[in-house]
Amino acid sequence: MPSEPEIIIAFLFKRSGKAKLSFSELYLTLSMDLNWFTPDDAKSFLNLTLKQDLLEKKGEVVQPTFNYESIAVPIGFAPSKQVFEDREGAKPTVEKETVLDKIIKQLVEKAKLDHLQATEKINKLAEEKNVTKEVAALLVGKEYAVSLENFFEEVEETIFTGNTE
Repeated sequence: MPSEPEIIIAFLFKRSGKAKLSFSELYLTLSMDLNWFTPDDAKSFLNLTLKQDLLEKKGEVVQPTFNYESIAVPIGFAPSKQVFEDREGAKPTVEKETVLDKIIKQLVEKAKLDHLQATEKINKLAEEKNVTKEVAALLVGKEYAVSLENFFEEVEETIFTGNTE
């Protein structure tokens, strides 16, 4: 199974339709186009992938060191905040942990799902049932018999304040 950085790289190159991109094209896409990272975090992420030999830089262009075309990018994919945990002891520059993040963490711990599986299930259910991702996460918890009652009020609050994902 590909790592999250590999999925991000595969997404970027498949999206562009090119086998080689400039460093600035990559970090601007991550930060400005997709709004997944701040510009500094996008640069840090790309530098990390260069150090991990997932990307290689040849002159002004960057290209993956693996077959990115063979990686299936999940529908609705967005990187988790955990992608920064691999950065040489650096803390992620993340605001407050959302209720959805907390529920996913519980699903990973209690239902023995990996983060990507939990996110995929939540996204699919949210789309199928036309509910927020937070409500879908609660339903996934119910499917796996994970007690998430302690999140009900917080989910309700996010729905009424419009702070849903």
